[in-house]
Amino acid sequence: MTQEVGELDSLVRKRIRALRVAQGWSLEELATRANLSQSSLSRIENGQRRLALDQLVTLARALDTTLDQLVETAADDVVTSPMIDGTRGLMRWPIKGDAGMSVVRQRMTEPPPDNPSRMRAHPGREWLVVLSGTAILMLGHRRLRIETNQAAEFPTMMPHAIGAEGGPCEILGIFDRDARRGHQRDGSDRDAQGTCE
Repeated sequence: MTQEVGELDSLVRKRIRALRVAQGWSLEELATRANLSQSSLSRIENGQRRLALDQLVTLARALDTTLDQLVETAADDVVTSPMIDGTRGLMRWPIKGDAGMSVVRQRMTEPPPDNPSRMRAHPGREWLVVLSGTAILMLGHRRLRIETNQAAEFPTMMPHAIGAEGGPCEILGIFDRDARRGHQRDGSDRDAQGTCE
């Protein structure tokens, strides 16, 4: 148990320093943001001062993170397998950091719907990259052509639909919590007509 506490202590100190360096901040800059002296912060990072909960909360805020993320231990499951829906041609990976987010891989064969009433709008954001072929993103009144290795990111409050152009295409999409929830309320996933997951 003492070894686990020592390992967590060391990990938290490394994270504080790594986050500070990633922001490009000196000890003085982070100390000012966290309302600590520069020497106190240096001793915290170097393990020469004990970690106090109130200081960790303040440092987490100053580093634009949460206390949970600062003290989180390594996840047991680093590698995950997709959930496969063969009938719809979908592979879905949940994102552990945010249970509401998911990644979906899909092969599309049909063009997007011609009828604007078949386009959806809902809260959230979506991001997709075309892995092969060419996709068409209908976004409001715009028709956007997205080729292999190109990506698109858009707010889903804009009516939208996705389909293939000139043959099958394969896409990888990331859906935030609100976008995912919006599609769950509709009770549907991406289908052969190219509506959005």
